[in-house]
Amino acid sequence: MSIDWPNTVLEVVERKPLLVKNPKTWSHIHSYGGWGRFFDGLRERKILATHCKNPACGEKRLWLPPRCECPDCWHETAWVEAPQRGKIYTWSVVKYPGELFKLPAGTPLISVELEGVCTKLMSWLKEGKPEIGMPVRAVFNTERPTHTILDLAWVPA
Repeated sequence: MSIDWPNTVLEVVERKPLLVKNPKTWSHIHSYGGWGRFFDGLRERKILATHCKNPACGEKRLWLPPRCECPDCWHETAWVEAPQRGKIYTWSVVKYPGELFKLPAGTPLISVELEGVCTKLMSWLKEGKPEIGMPVRAVFNTERPTHTILDLAWVPA
């Protein structure tokens, strides 16, 4: 069976193409793999970071988000509890988020600087008006956890 396909956009429009609305209501199941422990920690009101276990590496920095392997020497990392108090390094507000954005429009998104952690942790400010350098403390969603990074938020300390 041969189908005569149109060659131009005009030909497609003239043929009145079939339009199908696909609301995409299926569930996507995935695994956090080696990072699952981080999300288990959030349920326990802990922020878990990793550091290199290789004594020859010399790196004692904490990584957040956690790393399964040291980014410097590729050896296995160990889990440790990170501080739950820090300060806002930078912030922004999304006024017109996309459809899949899970927080209300206007929620301050913040980068949190934690002592001993070599990276900035991206998160959101649950209360208050953000300011660079503002002290914040972690709060956890343990009532109805989403098992995502949204289970961790910050409030003024």
